[in-house]
Amino acid sequence: MTPMTTDVTHRLVPSPAGRIHLVEQGAGPLVLLVHGFPESWYSWRHQLPALAAAGYRAVAIDVRGYGRSSRPDDAAAYRLRELVADNVAVVHALGEESAVVVGHDWGSAIAANSALIRPDVFRAVGLLSVPYAPRGGPRPSEVFASMGGDEEFYVSYFQEPGRVEAEIEPDVRGWLAGFYAAFSADTMPAPEEPEPHFVAHGGTLRERFPKGGLPGWLSEDDLDVYAAEFERTGMTGALNRYRDMDRDWEDLADFDGAPIAQPSLFIGGALDASTTWLADAIKAYPTTLPGLMSSHVLDGCGHWIQQERSDEVSRLLINWLESLGS
Repeated sequence: MTPMTTDVTHRLVPSPAGRIHLVEQGAGPLVLLVHGFPESWYSWRHQLPALAAAGYRAVAIDVRGYGRSSRPDDAAAYRLRELVADNVAVVHALGEESAVVVGHDWGSAIAANSALIRPDVFRAVGLLSVPYAPRGGPRPSEVFASMGGDEEFYVSYFQEPGRVEAEIEPDVRGWLAGFYAAFSADTMPAPEEPEPHFVAHGGTLRERFPKGGLPGWLSEDDLDVYAAEFERTGMTGALNRYRDMDRDWEDLADFDGAPIAQPSLFIGGALDASTTWLADAIKAYPTTLPGLMSSHVLDGCGHWIQQERSDEVSRLLINWLESLGS
């Protein structure tokens, strides 16, 4: 596993949100790394030194609402168009005109829409764990409400402000440990056990978390880093991303069904529901990602792909970046 290095630069740069905190390492073509929920720039701790050593300027941000980046009070401030504007501001604040953008989980959606909305700035896009699926179909809240039968899909559970915060914030560290374990290949519940993507009515998500130890990719020190940030900031800024999905559906009406034309990459985990449930989105890539250069589904890998398989993901990213040229 690539060792984490302290040879990084932390900085705050202006953005429409106020400020974005970023961590930078290396020199060369800019690669912007965008994390998902519930993470931070730290989820790219293995890729930063690997990309820097390969000749790239690797920059991992704290997305708006996380870490040392600004956390607006208005939930509507976390819509995808706003997060795309933050990414553009980061590129320009670093003195660059363009970048390759790579995202994981929610960061994948942010990266995809950055490429879709601002192709003048984002010349290529890498998507980890969550496939690209163009805007379309019914309103998202209606889709999620129809899932789960007698149970509630976790995205619907996250919709109501304060509801899941009341579950998480009394024990942030314990909740994060359980959430990470629930979707990691080596600790996720067995198929016959209750599904951790759903909540029993009147229950909590925590009830579905595995009871064992931490996944192999997550040390106690790593967990301390994540927990300390969310204990300091609270969870609302991060959760507001889920609360803007209907607003995104409205905002992006002009992009209904739109493909992403730039050179692209997809890497998913074979044991990740984000990959398996969206298998049809991957099959549609010849239409939706006509610039797709490389696609990989990693056997025996869960959701936290760049941490579970850090060396393999770094190698795939570097090979793809090298194929793009400068």
